[in-house]
Amino acid sequence: MTITSTGRPAPSRHRQERPGGRRRAGRRRGHRIRVALVVCLSVLVLATAGAGWLYLKLDGNISTFDSGGVSDDRPRAGSSKGENVLLIGSDARNDGNAALGGGNKDDIGRSDTTLLLHVYADHRHALAVSVPRDTLVTIPPCKLPDGSWTKTQTDTMFNAAYSVGETAKGNPACTQNTVEHLTGLRVDHTVVVDFKGFARLTEVVGGVKVCLPQDVHENDLNPHRTTPGKLLFRKGVQTVSGQRALDYVRIRHGIGDGSDIGRIKRQQAFVASLLKEVKSKGLTPSHLLPLADAATKSLTVDTGLGSADKLISFAMSLKDVDLHNTKFVTLPWRYEGSRVAIVEPDADALWAALKADRTIDGKSATGKKSPTASPTPVSGSGIDVGVYNGTTVTGLAARAAATLTSDGFTVTGTATASSQDHSTTLVEYGPGEESGARTVAAAFPGATLESVTGAGINVVLGQSYASTPTASPTAVPSTVADGARSADDNPCSNLSYG
Repeated sequence: MTITSTGRPAPSRHRQERPGGRRRAGRRRGHRIRVALVVCLSVLVLATAGAGWLYLKLDGNISTFDSGGVSDDRPRAGSSKGENVLLIGSDARNDGNAALGGGNKDDIGRSDTTLLLHVYADHRHALAVSVPRDTLVTIPPCKLPDGSWTKTQTDTMFNAAYSVGETAKGNPACTQNTVEHLTGLRVDHTVVVDFKGFARLTEVVGGVKVCLPQDVHENDLNPHRTTPGKLLFRKGVQTVSGQRALDYVRIRHGIGDGSDIGRIKRQQAFVASLLKEVKSKGLTPSHLLPLADAATKSLTVDTGLGSADKLISFAMSLKDVDLHNTKFVTLPWRYEGSRVAIVEPDADALWAALKADRTIDGKSATGKKSPTASPTPVSGSGIDVGVYNGTTVTGLAARAAATLTSDGFTVTGTATASSQDHSTTLVEYGPGEESGARTVAAAFPGATLESVTGAGINVVLGQSYASTPTASPTAVPSTVADGARSADDNPCSNLSYG
């Protein structure tokens, strides 16, 4: 083919020229096609450049917390089959949040809302566990602003972890350390959302549908008011966003029994409705980018989510999680005076089920068949047993407690043994307890029996048990599952404790 000086192919000598009009029409069509291609390519380049610019913009929005504050003494990576994300609602008043939440901008950062979200390995199920702020827990050593570390604090309110160091921005790493110590689960990611981020997010999705069991006035949000004040919310279903959405999730007094447990129920209902709104619009980049732009302006995350592509990639990985298979539960609890105590062995059984990727109804959600090898089942009906971890393997007592509970034993408690160098499992029994001890030992192949002077039966787990393939785990305890909410539940159902 010959190329002319104009850059076009020269006419072939072996082809007749078409009449002039048809030739010009052909040229015009070719020109239009080329113009269309140029326009399409230009739009594509601009769109790509725009997305790149937006990603850079989002990167500039995101704040990360100091990973040096995360403890070295933590569950090993991969100890849970699924992924665990810690979601913290910060009450910090810094960075303009005081305008939405009231208070002084220099107040100490606090957290009143905490959810541990377990995303199962099949990426089709998820379970969010609310931890009441007043729960008495052990707060492990945490890093202070001057670089030193605190000592372990026992019987301390859970939300005090976020305030360690008494800074305006709070201490998310300390809350992460506390959750890992409490659950034996490794937290893969931590996300902190403040008042501004929360308000923006609800506005971008076009509002969130909520349900009020009764009329709510100003003094329900601020119990220090001596008069009811103006009506904030009418009884029934309505859509809220921005400041009104923030007011809804913060209401505690004047609804139900005015407890934090009741507020947790309503917050779970709110998050469920928010997920419905996001899912209804589709988890696509075009919808996620505006959401991300709104949320990242007030997000603080771990370094593993510290860029727009990582954050959006993680969000996109959740697109197949079904609303009905997204459940909300509360850590097993009971009142202890004005505080909240953890109920065992139910809590340990919950963590064991999550570690093994068992759903709320006991099914495996690992995305593949689970090994079925397990010891011969035994019946522990009427037998009480205490469980002690005689190794350094985190979560071993919880695993054993879950197995014993599923076999009908009553687990009286779990704890760490006085020494952690046991190679084999030991079953200790007091006077008259040998028969029950032998039944306990049957649940731990290779366990040895030892008579002691104290009353009762205790099992001290050894390294041999830690090395045993995990038996088929149990479901989430019924005491937890019975109060669960699905993300597709009616917003007016199961709203309030008390």
